[in-house]
Amino acid sequence: MRPLTPEGRRTITHLAQRYGFSAEAVMTMLQSVIEGHGTMAQFNHPEFGGVGQWMQGGMIMLSDMFNHVLKAKVDGLCNELSNLLLHQPDMVRPSSSQSQHQGCQPAGNMGGEQSPSNAGPSGTTSLFVPPSEGRTGAWWPGELGSPTAVGAQNNVQYAYFRGPRRLAIAINGQVTVYDTLDHQIGGFSQQQSLGGSLTFNSQHGVVNIADLPVISPTGRSQRQEGQVALAQQPQERAQETEIFAVIERLAELKARGLLSEEEYTAKKADLLSRL
Repeated sequence: MRPLTPEGRRTITHLAQRYGFSAEAVMTMLQSVIEGHGTMAQFNHPEFGGVGQWMQGGMIMLSDMFNHVLKAKVDGLCNELSNLLLHQPDMVRPSSSQSQHQGCQPAGNMGGEQSPSNAGPSGTTSLFVPPSEGRTGAWWPGELGSPTAVGAQNNVQYAYFRGPRRLAIAINGQVTVYDTLDHQIGGFSQQQSLGGSLTFNSQHGVVNIADLPVISPTGRSQRQEGQVALAQQPQERAQETEIFAVIERLAELKARGLLSEEEYTAKKADLLSRL
């Protein structure tokens, strides 16, 4: 997902405050709605009760199935994000169902609040910074493919790739890729201090990103690189042994007069160059 414009950041902050979620949670839901082409979302975030699904028209399922207040809030947020994305044609393809529901009052209008159709951020908000010519806006390594979830907080961007079990973090433009091991990531947070740590939520609880293995430029983890190096060592030793055995055989042939000194020296130099 491309970086937000200043207006887009204000919109996300406004929605987060109005629905009682964090800005990071709203960004996660925005990405889910984008992946659902603006009409549905599949998400996994602790602020939304864990795993859930939303579909435009009123269908919503949460793990916390009897929390009707949370359902209404999630439904309202998703409807607003869907309406905003109608005006971002390069992010999603509007469908007929989107057109039919544009301007409808979402189920998240609770407690006498103004409906999102006549309050809060404008439907014409320009959420995203346009990509540079010839660029897609993706800042993570291309071989990782499409992320499962992306987001940004302060000077930090993240992109999570569930399939290859990878997490890309960009801090002030410097990208680092991590191996997520068996973690099923459900949300990120950043301590609001200089050099504050980055953490995420998984089925194992709160985990510090610094505890994850860093991926090497080859795409393998440091542990995997070590395993490859160990596997190569016996092969290298076997090759050395074979070369020295051949040199000894050549020396025997020279001693028996079957090889000249020049021939022996040339073949020996060729074999030693392979070590």
